[in-house]
Amino acid sequence: MTAHSADTNVRPDPDAELVAIADYLCDTPIDSIEALTTARHCLMDSLGCAMLALQYPECTKHLGPIVPGTLVPQGSRVPGTSFVLDPVKAAFDIGAMVRWLDFNDTWLAAEWGHPSDNLGAILALTDYLSRQALANGGTPLSVADVLEAMVRAHEIQGVLALENSFNRVGLDHVMLVKIASAGVAARLLGLDKGQIIDTLSHAWIDGQSLRTYRHAPNTGSRKSWAAGDASSRGLRLALMVAKGEMGLPSALSAKGWGFQDVLFKGEPLRRSRDYGSYVMEHVLFKLSFPAEFHAQTAVECALTLHPQVHDRIEQIERIELTTQESAIRIISKDGPLYNPADRDHCLQYMVAVPLLFGRLTAEDYEDQVAQDPRIDQLRAIMQVQEDPRYTADYLAPDKRSIANAVQVFFKDGSSTEKVAVEYPIGHRRRRAEGLPVLERKFAAALRTRFPRRQAERIEALCQDEAALLATPVPEFLDLMMI
Repeated sequence: MTAHSADTNVRPDPDAELVAIADYLCDTPIDSIEALTTARHCLMDSLGCAMLALQYPECTKHLGPIVPGTLVPQGSRVPGTSFVLDPVKAAFDIGAMVRWLDFNDTWLAAEWGHPSDNLGAILALTDYLSRQALANGGTPLSVADVLEAMVRAHEIQGVLALENSFNRVGLDHVMLVKIASAGVAARLLGLDKGQIIDTLSHAWIDGQSLRTYRHAPNTGSRKSWAAGDASSRGLRLALMVAKGEMGLPSALSAKGWGFQDVLFKGEPLRRSRDYGSYVMEHVLFKLSFPAEFHAQTAVECALTLHPQVHDRIEQIERIELTTQESAIRIISKDGPLYNPADRDHCLQYMVAVPLLFGRLTAEDYEDQVAQDPRIDQLRAIMQVQEDPRYTADYLAPDKRSIANAVQVFFKDGSSTEKVAVEYPIGHRRRRAEGLPVLERKFAAALRTRFPRRQAERIEALCQDEAALLATPVPEFLDLMMI
């Protein structure tokens, strides 16, 4: 007979990283003026992206109650619509709208992602809690509470991304949206530190999305609603723990069964800095182009070259693209591109369009533009190469650059200059230049959805920082309903 050892069934202390996040949520004040001011701009930018997404039926078909006609008294509102939903579905809708056009803020590190994806859970829950409080004679949450929650969600998602590359094991970055949304939602629900730890444990062991839908040959529209799904799931888990659901203390470290052994190749999670407000202060805004962020500076380069090449397209012999390793790994593609989601994650497509037309808009990913044969002609003669310095500066904490360069060579032996851009306009190093662009982007987005006077009222309130922070969440969303 063979003897078998039994598993030791002694419940351990919670994993250190779960405790660190809970400590941050419960004990660390957010007192960075820069972070809170940036959060206000992030709120404007995210809502602007959401309004723009409402122009696209592929987005709007996902919105509204799961069962048509469902009514939720004192439910959560979805900006830009007339929907009043349960907070979990509202979190999905808001998150999907914010992310749909790949135009909201970005964080780049060992892992990348879009921290404003968490706004789905934050805005849906704060509206729901506030409306419930008002119905019972209580005090609503304010937009100041929303901004603080945004800083915290950005920080959790972004700090975990600094040293941990989940994409290298095939996992999608929206897992960090779920974790951040779960933790922040638990705090907004008033759960204690132990319950926050329990909520986070469920987010880590909940099963994580594969990156399949972001990569050839399966790139598709799921990448546009995956973050809304993750944010809503984080909120759902927090609500379950609020009703007494138990946690799993070694969700990360359990031998053979925890996240690290099952999904992270046995590697421990790494963290290089304490949680604070670093991520919001350094977040990147997409201000000029709805495009995957590793390509933003390449688009700037192509726009600079457009006047020199647009009337010489047939004379081009080759186009050299110099970039960072991450861009090569995730958005450099040959072969057919089947849908808009495929095209806005193709470096070569995002360079070809501005070289040809001097622009890159959301409409340029649609079939009508993509059918222009010159786009694929240009893609076919592009050569992509890594500059090791670009890769190093991309990862350097004091730089976080996203450099690209483009040079066009003609059949007669002549060439353009090599145009390089290291920091996109949405980078912290270009904040003074970028914020007016952000405000114009927001104002234009509002006017695609609201009558002029309603858009002007929203814009004026968002520009008045003191008034905005003091505004109750329900009053803020009242302004944004159709």
